[in-house]
Amino acid sequence: MSRNPALRGALMVGLVGLLAACGGGTDGAGGNSPSAVPDTAAITGAVTVDPQLNAGLPEAISQAKVLRLASNIQSAPNNFYAADGTTPIGYEVDLAKSIGAKLGVAVQHQDMAFGSLITSLQSGRIDLTMAAMNDTKARQEQIDFVDYFTSGVTIMIRKGDPDGINGPDALCGKKVAVVQGTSHQKFAAEQSAKCGQAGKGALEVTATDSDNQNQNQLRTGRVQAILNDLPSAVYISRTAGDGKFFEVVPGEPINGGPYGIGVDKRNRPLAELVQKALTALIADGTYGKILRAWGVEQGAVREAVINGGS
Repeated sequence: MSRNPALRGALMVGLVGLLAACGGGTDGAGGNSPSAVPDTAAITGAVTVDPQLNAGLPEAISQAKVLRLASNIQSAPNNFYAADGTTPIGYEVDLAKSIGAKLGVAVQHQDMAFGSLITSLQSGRIDLTMAAMNDTKARQEQIDFVDYFTSGVTIMIRKGDPDGINGPDALCGKKVAVVQGTSHQKFAAEQSAKCGQAGKGALEVTATDSDNQNQNQLRTGRVQAILNDLPSAVYISRTAGDGKFFEVVPGEPINGGPYGIGVDKRNRPLAELVQKALTALIADGTYGKILRAWGVEQGAVREAVINGGS
């Protein structure tokens, strides 16, 4: 995710609160209602095994017929629990299921703390991670990544755009909410300085402890925009108030970078197999169908690469 890794653990409690808010409640935010969750069974169920890729699987995975995949399952729409509280869902879950099907194995999700994902890979406890983890040069020193999505800062506004915000420069002189300690806050400061230098008026930035607070401020007009990650902003816009409260400003993510499927560096052949499986899913349209179903096609990658982050 785009939060500073050093602050990730400290902000985890706030993220849990955000997801609870997305799930609906007294503020009518909407969220994980049946209408908010797409039925992607037909898409993932149509994926067929590639015998050549299946034959190349490491012996332990081939015998078990299972890929052990760890996520931090609380980040809609990336990965979160269905209404039953036990079934992982989300566009990452669908992509992982499809990659497994292409390789001819099932995918077994394990829910663990974000900070434990890399060490669990290195210890051999799991085979893969998929948890909206940014592929960065620093992390590439520890594990390999197969990049599957591009995220970055996205601007969320009130439905109908009553404040005329169509891009970053339109934020000049506006009131903007961010979550404390995030890359969104850093971008807001940078944009504010840019606006000030251009004589257009600095941003009036409000930093809070949770995105739920920011949503309430935007709904009531106390701020004109929220900065958030692309998938979260899209999901909130589609689900809050049954899609009647917010919308996302169109365009490429700001300061975008890839999310990567993590693989232990000693298991490079598995990373290459996952890359080939994802490449096949991109080519046959399955990848695009999954992202469109979840409304996050803005973050689609054109090709699956290994360690493409910077």
